[in-house]
This record gives sequence, structure tokens and C-alpha cells, in this order.
Amino acid sequence: MSRKIILDCDPGHDDALAIMLTVASPELELLGVTTTYGNVGLDDTTRNALQILELCGSHVPVYRGASLPLVRDRISAEFVHGKSGLEGPALPLPSRGAETTRAVDFIIQSVLENPHEVTLCPIGAMTNVATAMRLEPKIIPLIQEIVLMGGGTELGNWTPAAEFNILCDPHAAHIIFSSGANVTMFGLNVTHQALAMPQHIAAIRAGGNRTSLIAAELLEFFKVAYHQRYGYEGPALHDPCVIAYLIQPDLFKLEGMNVTVDISDGPSFGRTVCDIYNVLNLPENARVAMKVDADGYFDLIAKRLATLP
Repeated sequence: MSRKIILDCDPGHDDALAIMLTVASPELELLGVTTTYGNVGLDDTTRNALQILELCGSHVPVYRGASLPLVRDRISAEFVHGKSGLEGPALPLPSRGAETTRAVDFIIQSVLENPHEVTLCPIGAMTNVATAMRLEPKIIPLIQEIVLMGGGTELGNWTPAAEFNILCDPHAAHIIFSSGANVTMFGLNVTHQALAMPQHIAAIRAGGNRTSLIAAELLEFFKVAYHQRYGYEGPALHDPCVIAYLIQPDLFKLEGMNVTVDISDGPSFGRTVCDIYNVLNLPENARVAMKVDADGYFDLIAKRLATLP
């Protein structure tokens, strides 16, 4: 039986590949895509989600979500993803629009109608999921799992302490990690092991179909920003880790630990504080990905994308 998921995203190059991988995987039933601000503004991320779904031949509904964080001012990542959020290949404008239902209402309704069956996958700012929890707290024990991309056990990528997705809305991330929900975290410590090296991009391009070729072009654009910022030879493919885990969990090694989000003012604002060695003797509230079989990960992506239109 396929696993029901809601993909909450801010496309974004790596979000786009996460959408592609989801649509290409029969193990997953994508109930809907909810969009948020993040890499670029909400109008752009919503259009981008619709473009990628159309490229993949999918008619899954898209729901507009938050345009601003709960408390802090909005940040964005145009210099990484370009003005549109999906710079690189030319994509036609989508032939349909988003649904009229709000993302938060869709999340709440889906969980209430499918208790213990819906996995939420926030791979951008966490505002939509946190707001749903606040508006309808009774969904929290009914969520099967929250598998998120954000944070890290070590350093950040947007400040010395904080990873971008968490820093977009640390207060929302704090709500999720302190909610008691079943949380699985994919942070920079593991996603920076998943670099799309030239041979991985070549394997994706070799799929030969339009979706694989677009994916390869997206990665070619994405790698320039990563080389400029970090000196990496390939971009880190963060967000598809969440989807790959749901399809093939043995690609990853996870450890249970206590994770808190620093929401105090100061240089550690937005940091995920991961108690790897249990020095605080606090209950585990998350499973944290620590290692990935990078070659197996990219092999999965290349093979699945080759099955799309």
C-alpha cells in the first residue's frame, strides 16, 4: 500500500527534484503540494510547483500557504536559486492555478480524514505545518510522521549556526520539534554528503526523457552557486533526501536524540541544538539522519526520473 504524503515546499532547485522523485515513485501517494515562501516569494514558489508537476504529467493539487514567517522578517535565497527560484532551463508557464483552499486548511483536513496515515514533508520554511498544529492541535497525535529537511547537527549554511529552512522561521520549527509529533530530520550534516557530482548529473541526463534533461539543467545551474559559496564540485541535493528516505530508508543511517531550536536573539538564532551524546539526559524527540549512501541515493533519483514523461 502506498504511503500518503503532503509535500510542503518552496521550489527551489532541490525542491523541484523532490517533487519529480515523489511523482515518479509508486510507493508514495501525493495528496497535495503545499507551498510557502522561502527560496523565493510565495507567488514564485507556487508557480514553480505547478510548472514542475506539469512537466511530470501530474495533476496533483497545489495549495498556497504562508507568505511570511510567524515572527521574524522574511529572508530569501535568490542568489542561490535565481530570481524566479528555478533559473536554468526554460519552463512554460503552468496551464492551471493553485486551489482556493488554504494550505493550512488542506493539511488539517487531510490529517483529520486520514488519521495516522498522512506523512507531512516540510522541505522549506516550517510555517504551514506549525500553523496547522496551532490552529488544530488535535492533528498532532494523528500525523503518521513529519519528515523534514532542515537544521543540522553541526554548523549552519546561512549563518554560522543556522541552516536556511530553519532560519526562515525558527519559531515554527520550535513548535514542530516541541510538539510531541513523530519527527525525522534531514539536516546539513547528511545532505552535504549528497553532492551531485558530475557523474551523478550525467547519469540523470542519460535518462533521456524531458524531465531528466530538465533536472540535469537545474543541477548545472545549482552547482554554480555551490561552487561559488562553498567551493564544492557539486550542489548538495538536500530536499530529495526526505523523499528517498520514504522510498528506500536503508540508504540512510539515523539516530534518535533530543533536538531543540534556538529562538533566542543572538548569533545562535535558528540553530538546531542536537544532543548527539545525550549529555542533557532529555527524552528523544527526533530521529536525525547521520549518514547517506550517496551513490545509491543518486542512482535511485536517476532511475526514477527516467520513468517520467
